[in-house]
Amino acid sequence: MKLLNLIRKPLIAAILGAAAIAVPVSALYIAGATRAVATPAAPAPAAPMAGPATALPDFSTMVQRYGPAVVNISVVTKTAAMNSQGDDEDSPDNGGNDNNPFGPNSPFAPFFRGLPFQLPQPGPMHGEGSGFIVRADGVIMTNAHVVDGASEVTVRLTDRREYTAKVIGVDKRSDIAVLKIAAKDLPTVRIGDSRELKVGEWVLAIGAPFGFENSATAGIVSAKGRTLPDSGYVPFIQTDVPINPGNSGGPLFNMRGEVVGINSQIYSRSGGYMGVSFAIPIDVAMQVSEQLQATGHVSRGKIGVVIQSVTQGLADSFGLPQPEGALVSSVEKGGPAEHAGVEAGDVILKINGQALKDSSELPVAVASISPGTDVALTIWRNHSARDVTVKLGALEDKRTASNAPAHAGGGKLGLAVRPLTSDEQRQANVRGGLLVERASGPAAEAGIQQGDVVLAANGAPVTSANDLTSAVEKSKGHIALLIQRGETRLFVPVRVG
Repeated sequence: MKLLNLIRKPLIAAILGAAAIAVPVSALYIAGATRAVATPAAPAPAAPMAGPATALPDFSTMVQRYGPAVVNISVVTKTAAMNSQGDDEDSPDNGGNDNNPFGPNSPFAPFFRGLPFQLPQPGPMHGEGSGFIVRADGVIMTNAHVVDGASEVTVRLTDRREYTAKVIGVDKRSDIAVLKIAAKDLPTVRIGDSRELKVGEWVLAIGAPFGFENSATAGIVSAKGRTLPDSGYVPFIQTDVPINPGNSGGPLFNMRGEVVGINSQIYSRSGGYMGVSFAIPIDVAMQVSEQLQATGHVSRGKIGVVIQSVTQGLADSFGLPQPEGALVSSVEKGGPAEHAGVEAGDVILKINGQALKDSSELPVAVASISPGTDVALTIWRNHSARDVTVKLGALEDKRTASNAPAHAGGGKLGLAVRPLTSDEQRQANVRGGLLVERASGPAAEAGIQQGDVVLAANGAPVTSANDLTSAVEKSKGHIALLIQRGETRLFVPVRVG
């Protein structure tokens, strides 16, 4: 009933409004007059107001032409074994009391301390997402979270052909992943320039929401340059395009049929689409993709500062004309900014001549520049501006974007690894090596654990994910990994899946 009233009221108002406009002033009864004014003849119908012709865009040609280049991605993830309290294997140890199947407070608890009790291994979990073909020889782009932790990745084309995909690389900071399938002469998309997008411009998304393959939805660009929590290196495109689970990794097209973004996230209180969607700009995505294909990881510059937004109150305190820029709250000891003379309390106004309207623009700009590059910063200090030059350092990603199959629990071993930092190598007294961040599948079954260090594969030292990948590809049946766990070294044979 309430919904009916909400619908009815605007209709009533529209009818009354039309009547008021249609009736001329001379026909109304004038208050205080001694007699009614004679009713004139019925007026001629009012001419419609002239205005620009409006028509909704037709996306049918675009969908027909580029829809075949959009693929459905199915993944299988082998979940970790669960202990008696429902925690996974990566949960911190709490003294061994969780190994009691009757609960920590039962009278039998003392008998179960230290026993490796586990519930049966759960079955595989299945998930779906979208992607799009950027090269006719089978290179596909999607979101990192679509294939994160996957032990199997299957790509299905619109003509129902299916391929097992190899994960070339994953970058969690930007949520970009690159896949490769063994095919040729595939349909591809056209890459556009997201910097040319305008707020209010029509855009089209093609993907597989809820598994409905090659579904098209449309909307407009709501805003540009949005920064989301834990995604400070991506200036997201905000749209009102309906995006739902399964759309992740699919392309966002402009009206020229060019891909300008990768649909990635939504803001929701219900878990479903509520009118606010976010896409990764294709310029950022392509830059990441090129690095992943070339080196297996992504290099980003860093200044070595912690920043915060400049409010009006802070701007007044520092004597700034406008509340703009990025306020430096702390400086990394020994970092690039400290070497350049940047101090806490400085406000960074420009980078390479580009004004910073908001603090969120600084990490995006710095991350897009290669380490070792000199950048010019304009800073505000003591009520005046000055220029400094900073030689960018390298932003270390301890989660590491590495080549699969040695990444994100996927591939033939089921290992997520990263190179040890120089400090970690000194602490472990090793040279090179790969730190295991997650083990699943064959690696977990062989006993490899999170925190182990892989030193060699089949007798050859490994210092990068590429080394491990090459050793796996050359192996038949099993691969012997030399593992360091604490002070102990041991060889672990792992079945090559």
